[in-house]
Amino acid sequence: MGRSLSLADAPIFSKDNYNYKMNTSKQLEYPVHELIDQRWSPRAFQPRELETHQVRSLFEAARWAPSSYNAQPWRYIYALNQSSDAFKPLLECLFPANQLWAKHAGMLILALAKMGFDGKEGINRHAYYDLGAANYALTTQATSMGLHVHQMGGFDQQKARELFNINEDFDPVAMLAVGYKGYPEQLPEKFRALEQPKKDRMRQEEFVTRFMQQPQD
Repeated sequence: MGRSLSLADAPIFSKDNYNYKMNTSKQLEYPVHELIDQRWSPRAFQPRELETHQVRSLFEAARWAPSSYNAQPWRYIYALNQSSDAFKPLLECLFPANQLWAKHAGMLILALAKMGFDGKEGINRHAYYDLGAANYALTTQATSMGLHVHQMGGFDQQKARELFNINEDFDPVAMLAVGYKGYPEQLPEKFRALEQPKKDRMRQEEFVTRFMQQPQD
């Protein structure tokens, strides 16, 4: 089990409430796998360490995501919260509003897409798509382990490039906060109302079209 981090910024936590649960079940119209049903992106995280084997399992899931030409264009830079000197630069890449809650996550990840191919000219126009697949594989693995992932576009790409010496061959696309789900009460008030799973989703009829072949004259 993970050990607790400093609780100075989250005084409502104790060792007795690490089993906090919230019903994240979705309003499904048709059956889906439990891991899809239970996936959710909280902002409230427990200040609790992640273990090395957990981290390795998350990235192993990303490793086996599908990709165009097997190019595997995903790249990750991460730091654990218990390693404060490494965690701080990643945290500072986030926009200030995201820093307020992401500072409690057990791990922060910067996800990058490699925009070219090895030994082949041209841009990999599927790089973002493939990175998304890897991120979702990582997220699904996290859900299976009792962890949650909040993916963010709210970060300073240029600052990330400068801090981590990222060249133009790679595009910083998203940041991910990973950890154990916490309590809404730990968040600044403006975020508390958001700490409920969103139930509103488009109906399938709004985004799926079944093509029916037209009869030939």
